[in-house]
Amino acid sequence: MTAPWDAPGPVSPTAAYGDSGADEGNQRSSAWLQVAELASAAGTTTHAVRYYSRRGLLHPERNPENGYRRYRPRDVARIRFIRRAQRLGMSLNDIREILGEADRGHSPCPRVRTILQQRIVANRSELDALNALQDRMELALESWQSLPDGVPDGHQVCHLIETGWEDVADPPGA
Repeated sequence: MTAPWDAPGPVSPTAAYGDSGADEGNQRSSAWLQVAELASAAGTTTHAVRYYSRRGLLHPERNPENGYRRYRPRDVARIRFIRRAQRLGMSLNDIREILGEADRGHSPCPRVRTILQQRIVANRSELDALNALQDRMELALESWQSLPDGVPDGHQVCHLIETGWEDVADPPGA
């Protein structure tokens, strides 16, 4: 199975989304795109296009006439895929792995599910840690309400942090 962005020859930027892009009067559909053209068509920046190229997510060719990078119109769909995967919390390394599977003609869907399951577990763990931090912060602030402000004396910077608030914020067994 060939990934939509790797169909033989240049295709229109919308071909990966079911639009053949066939416009007999438009010769541009089979032309190469320069960095700025690709960025504009994909709704991103030239910096992002170059970065994705450096990270191995895009594979530009060099124009033999001037050495500039050139991209195929199908790279528009590839960039859109990258951005959608990022919005699901996938790292560029994850996305490169997924794209590699697709480029080799294998379904990346099982790997996508696994990555997303791992992200969900990691997110829950981070949320638990953030909730515990929030609880500590609120308990500490509450315990400080009745304490006076202190002036640094060379031994302490801020007595609120340096004195027993942890006993209140971290009850035994927490």
